[in-house]
Amino acid sequence: MRYVKWTLIALLALLVFAFFHYTLPQRDIVRIVGTHTQRMDLGENAWFFAAPDVGTSTTTAGSRDIKFIETMSPRGRPMVYRNEDTGWSWPPYFKVNSFNLQTQAGDLVSTAQSPRWVAITHYGWRNEFFSIFPNAVAVREVSGPDATLIPWVNIVILTLLALAILMIWRMLAQFRERMIDPVIEDVGDALDRADERADRARDRARGAWGRFTGWLGTWRGRPRR
Repeated sequence: MRYVKWTLIALLALLVFAFFHYTLPQRDIVRIVGTHTQRMDLGENAWFFAAPDVGTSTTTAGSRDIKFIETMSPRGRPMVYRNEDTGWSWPPYFKVNSFNLQTQAGDLVSTAQSPRWVAITHYGWRNEFFSIFPNAVAVREVSGPDATLIPWVNIVILTLLALAILMIWRMLAQFRERMIDPVIEDVGDALDRADERADRARDRARGAWGRFTGWLGTWRGRPRR
């Protein structure tokens, strides 16, 4: 049971980590090499795409035009981002400016000979096998590939989350101390008293039985003990 318990805890921790890793904003320093729009028929990977752009038709389920931003990392590795509105859905980025972002990204296209480095804020994962792309939320030009980016949003969110968990844990601990532990102690005391009464009753029964067997012994000519 102990291994099952720790396995379940590890799986729960992994799910929580995956949820926040997918949802919280991340920033990459890259060089934009191009932008394009592509018609895609979404299948099992539709879970990892946002809803159609705000104000557009949703009659064609699973098939729509998706805007992409093509980039190269400072180490020369390609990375492709999708550019979709999130609207009022999850995750709560309330993004409705995908067309403006696409125009801004197109204006920042540069070459390897004359690079312009940008920080792309995004959420989500990149998986080539399932054709999953992170969703770009914002883009801004930075001084170079070694620019320092401090994840203030993640720090604030995780700090507030830690404080909320600590507060809930303290509330549960106080609830246990005030409500559950006294009940458990009362039940334990009641069981102890019941055991004591049972022991006294057993002793009395043994004494009565001893006197009864002694009395029977007098009928057989033996002295009473």
